[in-house]
Amino acid sequence: MDALKLQFKNILERTDTRFLRYLHEDINWNNRLIAILGARGTGKTTLLLQYIKLNLVVDQTLFVNADDFYFSSNKLFDLAEEFSKYGGKHLFIDEIHKYSDWSREIKLMYDYLPDLQIVFTGSSILDIYRGQADLSRRVINYHLHGLSFREFINLKLKKNYPVSSLEKILKNNVEIEEQPLPLFKEYIQSGYYPFFLEGDYILRLKNILKQTIEIDIPMHTGMISSNAQKLKHLLFIVAESVPFKPNLTKIGEQLGVHRNQIADYLVHLEKAGLIIRVFERKRGIRALGKIQKLYLNNPNMTAALDVTNSNIGSIRETVFVNQMFFKKVYSSKIADFETDNYIFEVGGKNKTQKQIQDVKNAFLIKDDIEKGIGNIIPLWMFGFQY
Repeated sequence: MDALKLQFKNILERTDTRFLRYLHEDINWNNRLIAILGARGTGKTTLLLQYIKLNLVVDQTLFVNADDFYFSSNKLFDLAEEFSKYGGKHLFIDEIHKYSDWSREIKLMYDYLPDLQIVFTGSSILDIYRGQADLSRRVINYHLHGLSFREFINLKLKKNYPVSSLEKILKNNVEIEEQPLPLFKEYIQSGYYPFFLEGDYILRLKNILKQTIEIDIPMHTGMISSNAQKLKHLLFIVAESVPFKPNLTKIGEQLGVHRNQIADYLVHLEKAGLIIRVFERKRGIRALGKIQKLYLNNPNMTAALDVTNSNIGSIRETVFVNQMFFKKVYSSKIADFETDNYIFEVGGKNKTQKQIQDVKNAFLIKDDIEKGIGNIIPLWMFGFQY
């Protein structure tokens, strides 16, 4: 354990706390068992270390990576028990999904070590409500997304622009000192993941996509390697075609699998943070209808996947649905999208009001404009919601 403590203190000393992610303030850190899930590269590890450095007594805290060689011959529960016995209060476990019996041992920690707080991170594909131990009544679950446009600006330029509510945005009430359009273009190309400051952005993103498809999804779904290749092919179909209404039968024929398996693949890709599914809206018992549109999770993926025929309209819609993740966005029969309260049409600066003319609570979201008026809202403003 001493080696783990030394390793933890070394990494903590190198942790920069000047920029904090949106989720930092949203988490109730007083809970005894906290799970922070998210796609690769979104900054889960840094989030934990920053909280520790800013708020906890180091001698009562331990941060470990579940993939550490230590756990090849030692159990996680035994470490937690010994740490608690000698006054440990807070145990942070990074990448819990890399520890084979994690759910059962986390449950044992919670039940038998009542004075120990456990916080862990895991893949966004991780289903914490399944497995050998049911944690649903014990764990508080949070999800970390990639950078918003607001966070990108704050991190890049060392600013402190606050979050704006959707209602404030729809009143065109967001202002920044800088010209937003050049920054927004940079964000769309290479600003969704916090490692954009480290260089080799597209290469790093390519590696993340490769590991997610070839390692993460098969690990959590029991998928064999040949099916993982089909999953990769499906992602390229989405990337080359977005936005499009998927015909599961035809896609299945292309990949040589049943249409029902395609539906499962799409769920896996979305949980892994690689795509977004937009459904038609249904009333009553069937709250969701069929998938109407598929998008890449974020526009940065277009370059990483070497998409040659991407169009700006698809990228604009991708940005919109990505930055609206906290609202349930549906496909609209009138315009592009709708939520419980609003209808949205997304386009360039020359887009007209034709489709939403005389429609109540309808807004025209335009790219390539700095300021809006009335129901015309700049697309970049939607990146200030978190």
